[in-house]
Amino acid sequence: MTIMLAAALLLWSGVATALSVRDSSGVQHFARSPQRVVALSWEAAEQLLELGITPLAVADADDYRQWVVRPALPAATLSAGGRLEPNLELLASLKPDLIIISPSLLDMGPQLVRIAPVLYFDAYRHDHDNAQVARDIYLQLAGLFGRSALAQQRLAAMEQGFARLRGRLRQHFGAQLPRVDVVRFASPAVVYLYGSNSMPVHALQRLGLGSTPQPAASVWGVSQLKVAQLGQLRHSVVLYQQPFAQAGKLFGTPLWRAMPFVAQQRFAAVRSTWSYGGIFSLYYLAEAMSAALLSLPLRAALVR
Repeated sequence: MTIMLAAALLLWSGVATALSVRDSSGVQHFARSPQRVVALSWEAAEQLLELGITPLAVADADDYRQWVVRPALPAATLSAGGRLEPNLELLASLKPDLIIISPSLLDMGPQLVRIAPVLYFDAYRHDHDNAQVARDIYLQLAGLFGRSALAQQRLAAMEQGFARLRGRLRQHFGAQLPRVDVVRFASPAVVYLYGSNSMPVHALQRLGLGSTPQPAASVWGVSQLKVAQLGQLRHSVVLYQQPFAQAGKLFGTPLWRAMPFVAQQRFAAVRSTWSYGGIFSLYYLAEAMSAALLSLPLRAALVR
């Protein structure tokens, strides 16, 4: 499959190649920087927007605007259909010169390469550092689009942003920073707890914050638990990722009010920020989580 994609890229690029990019199938060559790009994964859309490139279309664009939020997707960007079922007819009509996909669409590679060259990025896996790979993908795309200098400037600005956030937390909490665990609710009964190699935990580390050690039970770094199991987080601040449309069905129950972190006011909402994104999602997560932490009563947040 990946060999077929690589061969198709060579056909599209022509004989003389001036640019190369390494995707998850190897080094691909282009005669020139693409101008009309479609992103069929949200992390790819993020990476493009952070390079100042507006995709023609993004898969599930309306859901992106609700769940990912930042970087903002311009209103003119079309929905390319679903992330698992893109609209091939629409894609063909847009005449893109590059389509970026995730592993979930590899089986559609032969259909997609008939429309445009395809780059494939396997951004989330068990056997690599998801945050480091997000950075590597960003720099690969920056090279392809002739924006390497901009990418380096933006990455340096992000590091300065992390330093500012660490300073605010130290100023607020002092030397004793709270331990923080992050969850996302699937329903009033099921929750995802972020652990090793998840983007929220990588973001916490950049803030100088620790979390309860949790093995990565999925490529995304999350473990699925019953809500009742959250009672084991007896000494942490617990932050939950919005949106959670069924919050009213859970947060008023006796079970929930008895949770140690709820009873001790160590629970707060994190504004909608995507936790499976590109490299700059680390900063957006860190910024949103910092705001949630700073909203808590100081004494409650520091309980061990």
